[in-house]
Amino acid sequence: MDRETRVFAESHFRSLRGRLPSRVCPTPDRVDFIENPDSFSYADFFKGYLLPNLPCVFSSAFTEGWGSRKHWVTPSGKPDFDYLLQNYGDVVVPVANCGVQEYNSNPKEHMPLRDYISYWKEFIQGHYSSPRGCLYLKDWHLCRDSSAEGIFTLPVYFSSDWLNEYWDTLDVDDYRFIYMGPTGTWSPFHADIFRSFSWSVNICGRKKWFLFPPGQEEALRDCHGGLPYDVTAPAFLESRPHPGLNHCSPPLEVMQEAGEMVFVPSGWHHQVHNMQELCAVQREVGEWKDTMPDWHHHCQVIMRSCSGINFKEFYHFLKVIAERRLLLAKEIGPGEVEYGEGSGLGPQQTIFDISRIAEVLASVVVNPDFQKVDTSMLSPQPEDLLQQLEEVMASMEPL
Repeated sequence: MDRETRVFAESHFRSLRGRLPSRVCPTPDRVDFIENPDSFSYADFFKGYLLPNLPCVFSSAFTEGWGSRKHWVTPSGKPDFDYLLQNYGDVVVPVANCGVQEYNSNPKEHMPLRDYISYWKEFIQGHYSSPRGCLYLKDWHLCRDSSAEGIFTLPVYFSSDWLNEYWDTLDVDDYRFIYMGPTGTWSPFHADIFRSFSWSVNICGRKKWFLFPPGQEEALRDCHGGLPYDVTAPAFLESRPHPGLNHCSPPLEVMQEAGEMVFVPSGWHHQVHNMQELCAVQREVGEWKDTMPDWHHHCQVIMRSCSGINFKEFYHFLKVIAERRLLLAKEIGPGEVEYGEGSGLGPQQTIFDISRIAEVLASVVVNPDFQKVDTSMLSPQPEDLLQQLEEVMASMEPL
């Protein structure tokens, strides 16, 4: 990030302060296709897509040097089963059954990759049918394994990735997934975890996306408030049990070709696990508020089980990223502040991240539900960390 882009971004967020967020974002007319890596900078992506929260598709030229594109695909453009078996055949992978609905997802089993590839071959030979159902290898964390080096190169556009940086720091998890499957496999309607943005590259084959901007999903809820499992199912489109369906704009449709990279902005639903937030938990158990001892604590427990995080863990997430940025800030000298783009986080990105963490943490500290959480064991205390961030921001104001 260069200084001009940081100043532009900070001005953008200042303009949003005090403004009520729009409940429904309009659907763009199209999804832009980015052709040439040489003429598309980080600043172009940041200003044109990340800040306005708009999807785009990057051409296969952006992933041309990836090891997975060189080794996982045959000259005819098919998956290279022999290579995959030789290198990963004994690795146990998660496999979902696309033909079975379990709430708004699919049940999973685990098997060695060689068994899944054997199924895949049989599925093709059976004219894309199998008595075992339509099985989809999904959420495989191959990149947690050091042997996965060289599979991909992180695009500079996604170099500031707080979620994966957090998990890499703890060395327990990541949000880098691999999906494999034959024609007919799919992922149910969902938004990505924690309303984060995501990006996805097709190594081979084609993939069709249905994208809904934030807020459009509200028109798809049924009379019980539930979201659809499959927005393309005839039963959903014809029975119309969703009162607001007529008010929902058609989704953006994207056909993703081999090598292309799709950017899915924050909060955009598409056809993949809907996150339950604290307000949703409180609505569900609100009738017991006056009779349930320590109701607010129980809401945090439920939120943790449903969405994978609660207020304490969210603070820990912010703290880890904040402390890493504060360390980087100490290394920034007067001659470095005009640093532009590169393979890592530059000074301007560090300064920008500190300002965003401070703003998010400030909103958490004053949140009435957070104030009901016991924070006595948190170190540093949220208010103290916020003060550190604000002091660093003040010292860097001229930069």
